[in-house]
Amino acid sequence: MNIGATVLHQLKKEIPQIEYERYIKQIEFNVEESKSDLVTFNAPNILVANWIKTKYGARLAHLFELQTGVRPTVEVTLAHAKKSSKPENDTPSKNNKPATQSLLNPSYTFDNFVQGSSNEFAYTAALNVAKEPGRIYNPLFIYGGVGLGKTHLLQAIGNYCQDQGKRVIYVTTEQFTNDFIQQVRNKTMDRFHEKYRLADLLLIDDVQFLSGKHQTQEEFFHTFEALKNNQSQIILTSDRDPKQIVGIDDRLISRFEWGLKADIQPPGLETKIEIIKKKCLINKVSLQKNVIEYIATVIDTNAREIEGILSKLHAYSKMMDKELTLEFTKDILKEHIKETQEHITTEDIITIVSKELHIKPSDIRSKSRKQDIVYARRVAIYLTRNLTKYTMPELAKFYGLNDHTSVSHTMKAIQKLIQEDANFKLRIDELSNKILSKS
Repeated sequence: MNIGATVLHQLKKEIPQIEYERYIKQIEFNVEESKSDLVTFNAPNILVANWIKTKYGARLAHLFELQTGVRPTVEVTLAHAKKSSKPENDTPSKNNKPATQSLLNPSYTFDNFVQGSSNEFAYTAALNVAKEPGRIYNPLFIYGGVGLGKTHLLQAIGNYCQDQGKRVIYVTTEQFTNDFIQQVRNKTMDRFHEKYRLADLLLIDDVQFLSGKHQTQEEFFHTFEALKNNQSQIILTSDRDPKQIVGIDDRLISRFEWGLKADIQPPGLETKIEIIKKKCLINKVSLQKNVIEYIATVIDTNAREIEGILSKLHAYSKMMDKELTLEFTKDILKEHIKETQEHITTEDIITIVSKELHIKPSDIRSKSRKQDIVYARRVAIYLTRNLTKYTMPELAKFYGLNDHTSVSHTMKAIQKLIQEDANFKLRIDELSNKILSKS
């Protein structure tokens, strides 16, 4: 497998399957015309060529950089087009980077990061570290679930400092481990030490994967110490708090906690809407307000889903030559949200409503008249009636109400709120889709 095929195989793992089948699968890597600083792909027509260059040109360049250490210019030309044996001018590409530089994704910047209450502390901490690396919060440890923006903030720090002329090294824990093993085998640890211990900033992604790798942990400990002694900045990410990572030496865990820990929580509805707007702007996708709000209710907590959903909608819209209306969006995403009632239970609904509204599950079925509990109970009744086949008398019995008229009053009250309050409607839609996606 040549390097072009390797890169396309990696891209396949990162993008929606439909985009790979409809577009990426149609291009071929041109081995003869490709060099370290210029790679060429051949496309069957100008539509495919322009779409891939615009949509994935930067990503392809980044993936080549991961393989070779050099960031090339990516060209997508027609299969029958003839190219000159020389570039149009002899000026080196501005994108060329020596192998000693870090492999940062240029699209990860602070400007492109959407702030919200769920990530504001982590964002502020990251920005402060970027402005004064090595002076405050060293190390900075960012943790949270999958797809919440940890890598984005990590690389935003790297891009900011690299623009300031700092020597930045960004690697995943897997890359750090593989690099260490390779240098040990080649007996070239001096190169390893020069690369990592002389950096101004060392950015390590997914540090939880150090678990159980005792030799790598030993080397990382000494690298950590060397960097701290040089007043170099260390930033780490993980999917959990340092104290919850098993299989890592206590002395490393203690050092992870020397500086500042910043967690990122799942985004709320308002933040998800802003993320979608930002992604639409970046990807040049135009969506109506009601479509954006609908997508926000479909997504659970993983903001990374947004890219895939937008790509899917854009691809279907182009192929079918249809406008991205709310009805069209719902039809395309119906598989995503698994709109089915057969497997939804009252327990599913109570579990999700209680979690989202911060109420104990037992309180929802209780006789309590506290305002927040009554509110949660009414929402649960409304969702149960809409998402299951239970009759009103059955619901009255399950929720401990006097009779079916109480259920009817609840339904009318919630429907009135939905009509009068757009934010409440969005909240109900979001809860509905969370329940549907769990069924």
